[in-house]
Amino acid sequence: MTDQSNTPTPPACKRATPRQGTSYMAFRGEPLAEGDPLLGFRPVPHKQARRNSINPPRQRAFIAALAGCGIVTQAARHIGASMEALYKLRNRPGAEEFRAAWDAAVDRGIARLEDTALTRAIQGEERMVVSGGKVMGYERRFNDALVMFFLRNRRGERYAPDWRALKPGHPVYERIAAEGVERYQASEPSDEEVFAELDQFIDEMRERRAANEAILKEFEEEDARRALPGAEPDEDDAKDDNPE
Repeated sequence: MTDQSNTPTPPACKRATPRQGTSYMAFRGEPLAEGDPLLGFRPVPHKQARRNSINPPRQRAFIAALAGCGIVTQAARHIGASMEALYKLRNRPGAEEFRAAWDAAVDRGIARLEDTALTRAIQGEERMVVSGGKVMGYERRFNDALVMFFLRNRRGERYAPDWRALKPGHPVYERIAAEGVERYQASEPSDEEVFAELDQFIDEMRERRAANEAILKEFEEEDARRALPGAEPDEDDAKDDNPE
C-alpha cells in the first residue's frame, strides 16, 4: 500500500445531533503545509525495496499523520503499516532524521493537546442537560482540577512552590534566606558575651590546674617524709610488712 498524501483525514461526524460532534475530541491538527520543515527529513533508505516497504512517500505521510493526531497507532493505521514495521524502520541505520522527525511530530501533538486542555480550562465545556430522558438544554461546565493543574505548572512560584525550583534569585528562596539570616542575627551572641564566656572558661581551667598541682605537691611531700631516716611507717605500710 502506498499513500502519497501527507495529511490525515478527520473522520466524519456520525452523531445524531451534529453539535454533539464539536467537542475537543472531534478535531485533529491542521494539515501540514507542503513546505513544512517537519517533512524535510531524509527518509530511511531501502536497499531492496518491496511492494509493501515503507518507502519515502509513506514515511512522510506517517510523519504528517503523527503531527496531525499525535498518536502513533493512528498514524500507523493511516499509512497501513504495522507498529512493528515502523519501529524496525525507526531503529535502522540511517534513520536518524526519521527518528528526529518522529519525535518532533509527537511534540507537536503534545503541544496541541496542551493548547486544547488550556482552552477547556479557560472556556469550559458545553454539555447537555438531560432530565427524564429528554435534552432540556445545554450548560457550560468548568473543570476546577484542570484549572489548578495549569496554575500549578504555569504559575508554580505562586500556586505551587516546588523546592526543586528554589534557587538563588527565586523570590521564595530569597524570602526564606532573608528570614533565616534575620533569625540567626537575632540569636547570635554579641562579641562581649563571647569574650566573657571565653574568660570564664580559661579561669575554670586555671583553677582546676592549681588544684591538681596542690594535690601533686602533697603527694611529693609525703613521699619525701617517708624517705627520711627513722620515719615511722604508716599503718598501711605496717600491715603490708606483717601480713597475718
